[in-house]
Amino acid sequence: MSFSTLGLSEPILKAVAELGYTQPTNIQKRAIPVILSKKDLIAAAQTGTGKTASFVLPILERLNTGYTLRGKRIKALILTPTRELAVQVEASIAQYSKHLELSSMAMYGGIDAEPQKQRLIWGVDIIVATPGRLLDMSHQRALHFDELEVLVLDEADRMLDMGFREDINKIIERLPNERQNLLFSATLSDDIRSLAKRAIGSNAVEISIKQDATTKPKIEQWLVTVDKTNKSALLSHLIKENEWQQALIFIETKHGAAKLVSQLEKRDIKAECIHSGKTQEIRERILADFKSGKIKFLVATAVAARGIDIDDLDRVINYDLPDRPDDYIHRIGRTGRAGASGEAISFVAKDNFRNLCAIESKLGHIIERKEFEEFPVKKVVPVSILNFVPKNKQ
Repeated sequence: MSFSTLGLSEPILKAVAELGYTQPTNIQKRAIPVILSKKDLIAAAQTGTGKTASFVLPILERLNTGYTLRGKRIKALILTPTRELAVQVEASIAQYSKHLELSSMAMYGGIDAEPQKQRLIWGVDIIVATPGRLLDMSHQRALHFDELEVLVLDEADRMLDMGFREDINKIIERLPNERQNLLFSATLSDDIRSLAKRAIGSNAVEISIKQDATTKPKIEQWLVTVDKTNKSALLSHLIKENEWQQALIFIETKHGAAKLVSQLEKRDIKAECIHSGKTQEIRERILADFKSGKIKFLVATAVAARGIDIDDLDRVINYDLPDRPDDYIHRIGRTGRAGASGEAISFVAKDNFRNLCAIESKLGHIIERKEFEEFPVKKVVPVSILNFVPKNKQ
């Protein structure tokens, strides 16, 4: 199947071809026709499956009708959980719409609101926004929703995790009743279904994309058990011994991120860090430098877990193991994208054992363990519960 069979017009097909897209992914094959038919949609799809194009392309098709947009009005609203993801989605819209006369803007907090207000004066076809800044703009009457046609809740599970349920409800109250509603989530939990009932309604088409051998990312996962005091030395050793040229390194705290960058620098490894304590302008510059290869090693707190989109990211390192199995899956999903191979390495101390068990249970398999004789472990990490055999059955 090609994109031309999905009902998309020539300007959009041209942009897709110029980006090197040859065949639609599973989520694109199933979602695009539903959205073009103007039906509501609830879709479950993992990171790296082509989800963004599955809703952006049909929205562009719908809006490409030559209407006149009034000032402070929008036609489509895409809500995202983070500033980084808003920027990423808007960048995709700009690429897909390069041959169309449609406008788009990313709207998020952490920066001066005045330029965003000025941009809205003439109206913007598609807004990609974080909930907080969108509500602020609405309260200030910088934009109105009376011409809105499409609402998208992107990464809805993450928005709930970040506590945006009340903001989302407030936004929905301001929207016209007659609109198309699209919800995309990595999982369809009870909380997501509750949100969908409120935001989407009961007549939505539901799509769930299961990963199979052809769609599952090619990610080699392995872990190293290590004492906490040796983690930075182990990371430096792996980088130098394996001659790694690139890695996205996840860590839990802002202080820890800055400290790790300093420790790597003392071992002649240049790295940068990104977290919520840096201004949006600095974060965007660092992300751009990482994507371009100017920065080889990026230490990130969870704020960037879903906001970095690089087709050829070699590896992800969980310097700190996340508390939630879903966060682990989202993190490693930054590599092995678009059919490429990737590598996910986790550092696991004894205190992380419960988290490791939860992650391996979620995955349904044991993560391979590797040992390095240069870093003997004093606090041994027990065998995973998936590998545990009771004594009376041995």
